[in-house]
Amino acid sequence: MEATTTSESTVKIRRPGSMGGARRRGFTLMELMLTVAVFAVLMSVAIPSYRRYVLRAQNSVALADVGQIQMAVGHYAMSNDGNLPDDLATVKLAAMVDPWGNPYYYHTTVAGTGNGVGRKDKSLHPINTDFDLYSSGPDGESVAALTAKPSKDDIIRANDGNFLGVAENY
Repeated sequence: MEATTTSESTVKIRRPGSMGGARRRGFTLMELMLTVAVFAVLMSVAIPSYRRYVLRAQNSVALADVGQIQMAVGHYAMSNDGNLPDDLATVKLAAMVDPWGNPYYYHTTVAGTGNGVGRKDKSLHPINTDFDLYSSGPDGESVAALTAKPSKDDIIRANDGNFLGVAENY
C-alpha cells in the first residue's frame, strides 16, 4: 500500500491497482439476467421455426422419393405387359428409406402383395386402383385410414398418382 499526504496532513491510503472512485468493470446480475431472458425469447421463436423448416425439407425429400419409386414401378409395368411388381425389391428399391429412417411401403391393390396395407380415404374407399405407395412420416406410424391420427403425417400417393403429398392435405 502506498500512503500519500495532503496539505492538511491527512493521510489517505490507496490500495494498489485501485482507481480512486472509478467504477469496477464487469456485468451486474441484472444485466446478465436481462441478457439470458432476451436469449431465451429469441430461442423460443427460432427453434420452432427451424423445426418447421427441417420438417418441410424432409417432406420434400420423401415426396421426391415417392415420385421416383412411382416412376420405377411405372417403367416396370410398361416393360412387363402392364403387370405391377410384387414388391419394391423387384424394381431394386427395397433398400430405400424415408428421411426418418423408415422403409417406403408398397402394396398392389389387385394382387394384395407388398409390404404395406391398402390405404383408404375418409369414406373408407381405396385411394388408388393400381398400387399404394407411402412413407409412414415423421412418427413412423401408419394405419389404413388416412383420417386416423397416426396416418395424418404420412407422405402418400393417391388418385393413381395424381396426388403426391401429406395425407392430411388429401
